[in-house]
This record gives sequence, structure tokens and C-alpha cells, in this order.
Amino acid sequence: MPETTKVVPLTCHGHSRPVPHIHFSSIVNEDQFYIISACKDGNPMLRDGVTGDWIGTFLGHKGAVWQARLSSDASLAATASADFSAKVWDTHTGEALHTLTHAHIVRAVAFPSQPRPQILATGGMEKKLRIYDLSRGDSATSFEIGAGVHTGTIKSIVWTSDSNIIITAAEDKKIRWWDLRQQATIGEHAVEGVVGSCELDNTSSDGILSVAAGNSAYFFNSLSPGSLVKSIKTPYDLASVALHSGERRFVTGGSNQNDTWVRVWDFDEEKELETNKGHHGPIWSASFSPDGKLYATGSEDGTVKLWKFTQGPYGLWK
Repeated sequence: MPETTKVVPLTCHGHSRPVPHIHFSSIVNEDQFYIISACKDGNPMLRDGVTGDWIGTFLGHKGAVWQARLSSDASLAATASADFSAKVWDTHTGEALHTLTHAHIVRAVAFPSQPRPQILATGGMEKKLRIYDLSRGDSATSFEIGAGVHTGTIKSIVWTSDSNIIITAAEDKKIRWWDLRQQATIGEHAVEGVVGSCELDNTSSDGILSVAAGNSAYFFNSLSPGSLVKSIKTPYDLASVALHSGERRFVTGGSNQNDTWVRVWDFDEEKELETNKGHHGPIWSASFSPDGKLYATGSEDGTVKLWKFTQGPYGLWK
């Protein structure tokens, strides 16, 4: 186990409202990567993924931003907002390249894992999974997949390493696999409890999907529709979960004002190893960095925190 206990986390300030989602890019240069944070203040922020240093704020949304993602090469960002739109941004200039108008609040966005992607998936309170073609400049066109299948708000969308397979997590407590060629579901799994975070493990290529729901953490094989690797019941209500496959560890974030702890667990023995204090509100999002040497958390308290997960000096930890 990496000796990480009681290292003080780095705190990223700047947001004035809760942070419902954070997302890392892949490693872009030798050891460089980035993190984006969605915020209910409507101003998503781009930061250096190692140090947490602020790089820029994407200005233009007129409502809360529920989810934000970077393309794997960090050249583009996508944001989902309560202003009934999703936006695609150039991360170098901060310019909004596309504003995609919806009929209701947008909660989720996803890019396929490719450099400067020209396609985007969106979902939200319309309960519609939409796929946008961004290659046509301003007049991005979209089509809906699986009309009527989602019976609750789409809270998260994950594009798997297979560019034809997308996974959605919705408030109807279903995790669904979609094939873009068939434009239909190819598998689903029901979870117990309120669906929290739903994210791919970005520390490895084996494609494990981690879902927080109720007091359980669910781990799926993302490339095998509906295939549960294991679910782990905990004594806590979970808002977020993130897996580090290589270290066989996962972290969870509490979902209520009385549980603002970040916990580290042993994936195989299913036992709690560490409890880390620092946040002052529920932890809605958690993710390991692409190099696996730190993890980040985003909270109701308006901060993003970076927690060291490696031995010896790293980044700003000496």
C-alpha cells in the first residue's frame, strides 16, 4: 500500500458554489495532464493536474454547470449546464466552439477517447441520449439514440475505449450499455439506491467502470455489457467512487453533510484502509490522475482537493 496517510491535500480555490464533477485528461506530454471542474457557479475551470494551478475559466454559461470533461489530449472541453445547453470549448483560447441547445437541463457530456474529437454525447433531464456531429462548424447536428428507454434523468455518460460503445447512468437506477452502430441498448444492470458518480478507471486500460449508488460501489467490465465484476457494500452512503486498478485500491466520497470524508479501500479485501478529512460537504466526484500518483475530489464545499497517492516526493509534495 502506498504510504499516503495524513499527507495534507492541495486545495484548489476559486469556485463560489458546489463542484458536482471533476475530470482528468490523459497524459499529454511526458508527465503533463490537466483537470477540469464543473461548478454550480456556471464557471468551469481548467487546472494543471499535478499542481492544481489555475489555467483558465470558461465563461459563457448562464446556469450551473453539472458536468465537465476534457478530451483525452486536453485540446477540447465539454460542459453540461442548467442553462439548457452543452458547450464545447477550445482549451487554449477559452473560446466556445459550439453551443448545443437542449429543451431541458443538461447533466452529462462525453467525448470518445481520441485526439480533438468531432463527436459529443449529451444527456440530462430530457431523458434523451443525443449524439452530436461537431465536424460541421457551427451547425452541429444531432440524433437521439434509444428514444423512450431512459425513464429518469441521465446523470452520467461514459464513452468506453471502444468508440462504438457508450454507457449511461440514469436516475431510473439503471446502468445501460449502448451500441452506436445498432443505436440500441446491448446490456443493462440495475443498481440499488441513488446513482452517484459513474466513471471509467483512467489508471489502466482494462476498462473498469466504477459506479456509486446508495451505500455500494459497483465495478463493471465496461467492454462487456452489463457485466458486474463485483459490488461492495459499505456502511456509508456514497456519492462518488474511483478505482486504481494497478494498486487494487479505490476511494469513495460521502454523500451527505454528516459524512464529508474521503475513504481509501482495499479492492480485494473490501476493507477500509484510510479516512481522510478535509472537505466540509458531500464529495460528489472523485478521480485518480492518469499517472495514478494522486487522486482528486470535488465537493459541495466549492473546492477541488488533490491527494497524494504515491511514496516519496511528487509535484508540490516534497
